Amino acid sequence: HVLLLYSGGLDTSVMIPWLIDQYGVDVTTLTMDIGQQKDDLPAVEKKALSLGAKHAITLDVKEEFASAYITKGIKANASYQGDYHLSTPIGRAITAAKAVEYAHKVGADAIAHGCTGKGNDQVRFEGYILTQDPTMKIIAPVREWMMDRNAEIAYANDHHIPVPASIDFPYSVDDNMWGMTWEGGEIEDPGVITPVEKFLTTYTHPENAPDTAELVTIGFEKGIPVSLNGMPMTLATLIVTLNGIAGAHGVGIVQLVEDRLVGLKNGGVYELPAGHTIIAAHKALEQYVSTRELNELKSMMDIKWAYLCYGAKWLDPAMNAINAFNDQVNEKVTGIVTMKLWKGT
Repeated sequence: HVLLLYSGGLDTSVMIPWLIDQYGVDVTTLTMDIGQQKDDLPAVEKKALSLGAKHAITLDVKEEFASAYITKGIKANASYQGDYHLSTPIGRAITAAKAVEYAHKVGADAIAHGCTGKGNDQVRFEGYILTQDPTMKIIAPVREWMMDRNAEIAYANDHHIPVPASIDFPYSVDDNMWGMTWEGGEIEDPGVITPVEKFLTTYTHPENAPDTAELVTIGFEKGIPVSLNGMPMTLATLIVTLNGIAGAHGVGIVQLVEDRLVGLKNGGVYELPAGHTIIAAHKALEQYVSTRELNELKSMMDIKWAYLCYGAKWLDPAMNAINAFNDQVNEKVTGIVTMKLWKGT
């Protein structure tokens, strides 16, 4: 009995029949609702069952994701090698925790994931899962089946598996409320200007954004956003709402070549409207209420937090220590910040 972390994309959709064929197992899929900005989660669950899963579980953990995980990133001004606000690494921490919890609940012998051998997420998932249950078996089909992306697409076509990817659309996305991260195709070629118009379809491109700027106010209490334009909101609701507002102005589109854990450099494109706005607002307020010496130390600790978060060290004692430091710094980070949104800035 295998619990498959299921997104409904190319890799994990191919995995359901592949796991059944290769291992002769029952498959239960686990899909997290962590505020995906584009996914149709009821359709994802229905698809899992149609492909042979015995059970399909969808968990709504938006509020927990925001209040227990994203809050730590906000207090740390989460940014890796520029303005990537670590949406995927933070999302992996809660996903792995829930995977272990639900593997125990359904009596699964193993947890399967859709990570490749060249990425960071294999390290995050496997490290976090085994930290929380050292006896859990892990299956990583993409490292086993010797199919490249085109072969996967062919496998999907042969087995009548509907997938979002195609030879003409080689891009993949990891999606949650804190950001969407795109990779694949020309994104990974440093000699090509990335054709973002092909895949960035959720929000407005900066060049198409309104000519009139918009002001938004974000209220913070002890470093955490608690209101938007004067309206009290839970953090999850605030993030989702702000994604729409800031996204309409093309804010938070970031391109960079990131240093991956496994020694590769890899191009990525990120859509982080709310995350980008909130981090900029938080950083400004935090610097305003802190001393010069504290701001200097905090900037160094923020860099270290980002590298630990990106580097699959969410459960490391060093991370716990920095989070405690950030809690103390943010005791005074209370106030209202006004942000001007205009054509991507």
